[in-house]
Amino acid sequence: MTISVILAGRDGAVVSAEPDTTVGAAIALLAERRIGALPVIDGDTVVGIFSERDVIHAVAKLGAAALDRPVSELMTAPPVTVAADEDALSALGLMTRRRIRHLPVLADGAMVGFVSIGDLVKFRIDRIEREASALRDYIQSV
Repeated sequence: MTISVILAGRDGAVVSAEPDTTVGAAIALLAERRIGALPVIDGDTVVGIFSERDVIHAVAKLGAAALDRPVSELMTAPPVTVAADEDALSALGLMTRRRIRHLPVLADGAMVGFVSIGDLVKFRIDRIEREASALRDYIQSV
């Protein structure tokens, strides 16, 4: 199963920030939307990811002054991305190996979605439950 299947049930809108968005404004957006990260997009290009971890590092390094800095100075860049046709389990492995929790999804160089490790773990659990159910049905029918 591919990442595009996971994205299929969504409306397609991805909350994002521009490179000159202030850290304070980005934090407000994270809190308002109850999300953990924002892709940072310059034009049509994903140039980084600004996450809760970046907030912690910025405040630890700069204190309250971090709130007035642009996210481009404090985001994680370059972003690790995944193709829409990538296998979901392969993407989950990538996230585990790289110790990241969010992936911009690209198709033909443009961002078409944003997935979290929670999205992929949920996909994996759902798949395991379907397989277990199918096995139970098979055993009961024999």
